[in-house]
Parts: sequence; C-alpha cells; structure tokens
Amino acid sequence: MTTIIITVSFLLIIIFFIVLYNGFVSKRNRVEEAFSGIDIILKKRFDLIPNLLETVKGYMEHEKETLRSIVNLRNQALNTNNSDEKLKLNQRLNNAVGSVFALAENYPDLKANTNFLDLQSDLGEIETEIERSKRYYNGTVREYNIAVESFPGNLIAGIFGFPKKDYLELEEQNQRELPKVQF
Repeated sequence: MTTIIITVSFLLIIIFFIVLYNGFVSKRNRVEEAFSGIDIILKKRFDLIPNLLETVKGYMEHEKETLRSIVNLRNQALNTNNSDEKLKLNQRLNNAVGSVFALAENYPDLKANTNFLDLQSDLGEIETEIERSKRYYNGTVREYNIAVESFPGNLIAGIFGFPKKDYLELEEQNQRELPKVQF
C-alpha cells in the first residue's frame, strides 16, 4: 500500500512538472507569435516606403540625403533577422519617415498630391496596427514573465532555460516627453 502511495505521489509530481513545462513552451510560443505579428506589419510598412519615396522624390530635390537615409534604413531592417536590431532600425526608420512628413509641409503641391495623401493615410493605419501588435506582444510577455518569476514555475524556468523576456518600450527618452507648444 505504501509503495502505491509513493508511486502515485511521484507520478503526480512528474505530471505537475510536465504541465508546468508545457505551459512555459506555450507561453514562449505566444510571445514569438506576437512578435511575428509585429514583423508582418513592419513588412507591410517597409513595402509602402518605396511608394512614398517615389511620390515625394520629384518634389523634394533638396532632401535627397533624407530620402537616401530612409532607403538604407529600410533595407537594413528588411535584411536583419535579429528581432532587437529590427526594432531599433524600425524606430530610426519611423523617425526618418516622420521627418519626410514634416518636410512635406514646405511643399504645398506635395501636400495636395492624392498619392501622397493616400500613402500618408496607409502609413497612419499601419502605425495603429503596430501599436496594437506591440500591446498584444507586451501582454504575452507579461503572462510569460509572471510564469517565469512565480513559484514553482521559476524552478522549472531556471532548470530548462526559460529566460525573462523584455517588453517593447519607447526607444528614445524624448518620445516620453510632452511636446512644447508655443504661440
């Protein structure tokens, strides 16, 4: 009778650890799937950028260096497989594309161009999708990190190498500050 109780207890402990381990695998895969969603949206954005550049190229002869910089950043972001590097390049690309829209203020004909307005609208929608995807990613990271840090999951996470994941945050401190408005 004692042997049966010990065997059943041992099997229950093994099953418990298997369930915990499989939970970590599931949560890690959700985090990776969430990042994949961001990556797909970034690809859509990267595909729109050449159209934007073609539209503004004729108007912005004096801004060739800015346009060249955007092309280089886009190509680097497309060619990297490192997710952290891709996010950093995307942030720099986002700032560069924003500068094109700011420069467009100096070109009234460009601001009235239908293609430019459509591309600006499309990029705005993609930015909204990116923000939603980042929120989803951060939510999956939160669930994963809770499991990694909570007892007894932290024991399994340590044994089987499930490290804590980083949240996606604003890259630059100045993006956290409110813009100054002067009249």
